Amino acid sequence: MDAISQSDAARPVLEGPDIARVLTRIAHEIVERAKGADDVVLLGIPTRGVFLARRLADKLEQITGRTTPVGSLDITMYRDDLRMRPARALARTEIPGDGIDGRLVVLVDDVLFSGRTIRAALDALGDIGRPRAVQLAVLVDRGHRELPIRADYVGKNLPTSLRETVKVLLSEEDGRDTVLLGVRETAPTAPAGER
Repeated sequence: MDAISQSDAARPVLEGPDIARVLTRIAHEIVERAKGADDVVLLGIPTRGVFLARRLADKLEQITGRTTPVGSLDITMYRDDLRMRPARALARTEIPGDGIDGRLVVLVDDVLFSGRTIRAALDALGDIGRPRAVQLAVLVDRGHRELPIRADYVGKNLPTSLRETVKVLLSEEDGRDTVLLGVRETAPTAPAGER
């Protein structure tokens, strides 16, 4: 995610209570669509997607009374922009002990943008196992898709221009929960390589 310019103050579009509320709604939607969520596995895409997946797992446990397996899926080596960007550190892939074969895997990420991150996640997932089905949950969908990818569960649809930037802050990483909408200092030439 790009830095937000100092001249154009970022404005919050979701605050902590809003984020908690949309995660509760998404958890209820998962339970409804999965008819109880017995075979659901949540895989967060690092970094903030992992925190969101853990929060969703807690919400699902409150609803169903059962523990939902949660893990993380590093997509770094599956990205199609590796040669265009500087080297980045690998994150951890952690798959729950029972694996993902035959399970309903819900990928969890913070912002859905071009769809390239999710395409990379699908490739990475294919190397790990064969789920029964794969769904996608995102906190924010900002539009501008470059690939035919759509989220199954969306916290907030936030139409943006390419000049705008969406920054998700979560207490586990950033010390507070908020989603900020700001303006880039310079307009991008293309959204490639972003979410």
